[in-house]
Amino acid sequence: MTSRPAPLAEPGRRDFLGLAALAGVVPLALPTRAGAAPTALPPIPWGPLKQVDAGDLSVAYVDEGPRDGVPVILLHGWPYDIHAFVEVVPLLVAAGHRVIVPYLRGYGATRIRSAGAVRNGQPAALASDAVALMDALKVDRTVLAGFDWGARTAGIVAALWPERVRALVSVSGYLIGSQAGGRKPLPPRAELQWWYQFYFATDRGQAGYEANRAAFARLIWELASPQWRFGDSVFARSAESFENPDHVAVVVNNYRWRLGLVDGEARFDAIEAKLATGPAIAIPTITIEGDANGAPHPEPEAYRPKFTGRYEHRLLRGGIGHNPPQEAPREFADAILAVAGWS
Repeated sequence: MTSRPAPLAEPGRRDFLGLAALAGVVPLALPTRAGAAPTALPPIPWGPLKQVDAGDLSVAYVDEGPRDGVPVILLHGWPYDIHAFVEVVPLLVAAGHRVIVPYLRGYGATRIRSAGAVRNGQPAALASDAVALMDALKVDRTVLAGFDWGARTAGIVAALWPERVRALVSVSGYLIGSQAGGRKPLPPRAELQWWYQFYFATDRGQAGYEANRAAFARLIWELASPQWRFGDSVFARSAESFENPDHVAVVVNNYRWRLGLVDGEARFDAIEAKLATGPAIAIPTITIEGDANGAPHPEPEAYRPKFTGRYEHRLLRGGIGHNPPQEAPREFADAILAVAGWS
């Protein structure tokens, strides 16, 4: 994202303990809000993953609910995975929706089909992946909902392919940016929140992430959602998806592209040129923000003019951080159900 983030909170001791290694096996526990007692983790609400060739990818995905239900595609971010939506899926299926949850490129069992292809993480590539998946599954129009990279991807599809999107739920609002915007310096405290972006700009950073994927991701989870109490087993379930052979290359490419350190693929130049204009999103939209989001994010008033259709912003209170679908699944699902009813 290129919007100026909120000031960085003073790091606490818990942040620095986030790199502790996962040790032993603990009883499965749900992530809970601060002060809440853990409860038993419910079973995964979907069967075996499905796989489909879609554009550049062989996509591993969840596909639940009635085939004739209004489709909802849920898009995760970095460093998360499809398990962010484990409690959202059954709520949407119970309401009659077909729910599709793909692993993004570089995650889980999704694979880039060509061994010689660029392990590209630029926003236009991710958005094109989403459209290609819709084409492969013969989904003409869908409700899109996502957070982090998933929110950016959903916003791009909504802006450039509005005929394919019924409605949008976007955590942290409007995240469409450009390389030009990414080159502009921010105040030092704001730059500090992007420390990992500068780390990934170095060969040492790429090697460090390769060697410490799980520890790195867990630290990000804790910094981005400082009041979210998730158990080791909850994290370990998602950490498996980072073992994808393309994961590190895609992540590093994404952040280096944002800083203008690597070029995008020429076939995406026309898309990126449109995105650089900051296109408006005209479809029905609900934006969401957690009241304890510790990740860089724009303020709602900064992006409100970008949404020109029916619009609502929801602030989730109670210590909700950067990952609302996993920290506040019912509220996230409620937003999807509400905006789907507008379309």
